[in-house]
Amino acid sequence: MLESFGAFRGVGDELATHRRVIWALLMRELSTRYGRHNIGFLWVLGEPLVFAGAVTLMWSLIKPEFEHGVRVVPFVVTGYMSIILSRHMINHGMNCVKANAGLLYHRQVTITHLFIARILLEFIGVTFAFFVIFGFLLLIGQMAPPKNLPLVYAGWAILAWMGVGLALLFGALAEIFEFMERIVGVITYIMVPLSGTFYFAAWVPGQFRRFVLLLPFIHPVEMIRAGFFGEFVKTYYDVAYAVAWSASLTFLGLVLVQFIRSRVEIE
Repeated sequence: MLESFGAFRGVGDELATHRRVIWALLMRELSTRYGRHNIGFLWVLGEPLVFAGAVTLMWSLIKPEFEHGVRVVPFVVTGYMSIILSRHMINHGMNCVKANAGLLYHRQVTITHLFIARILLEFIGVTFAFFVIFGFLLLIGQMAPPKNLPLVYAGWAILAWMGVGLALLFGALAEIFEFMERIVGVITYIMVPLSGTFYFAAWVPGQFRRFVLLLPFIHPVEMIRAGFFGEFVKTYYDVAYAVAWSASLTFLGLVLVQFIRSRVEIE
């Protein structure tokens, strides 16, 4: 009994150490990236908010209020915020180790901690930006409350999980191959038209839809939109397929992170 209690206490102490390390890295990342003057760390919220707001305003000016029977503003917000989440996670995972290599001299800091801190910062910033822009548009009558809030949360969580896997994967590969920085930049741009950001899977002709649904990002984006629009729109998503992709990408990313750890330590 005492041995079991001691084991649980040891695990609790270890988790507490990880939490403190990640929190310290998170605060350091905020300070070094955004500084302590002017709006400082609030820019982690302001940056995605400005981009999403500008794109939403542009679409609302050049497009009719409804397109394909769907209101344009919530359609753009749900799609563009989704791609911002993925792109920010991936882009800030690049050069994560190079920018913070000096911190690895501290025994408690690991490469995994560096990735988690950066990815978590992007997730928090984009998620809060989504809440703010949704709340504002809700107040002015441009968006309605989600029809299925748990489905929105589930889609957002799976999308973030997929972003974590890709951030780990591409970030680790960038430490091995220098040219990955240029390739990942191209990939994140290609993701915009392929991720379902500006279309529903239902708008794709039936003979091509099954190929489009092979793209993993489509599924969580469709889940988010299904949660917002409800039964008024036809959506296609496979939760198990999206989860399988997210788990596989994360596993592969963690394996590569462990591989580059030995390379960094040797250098």
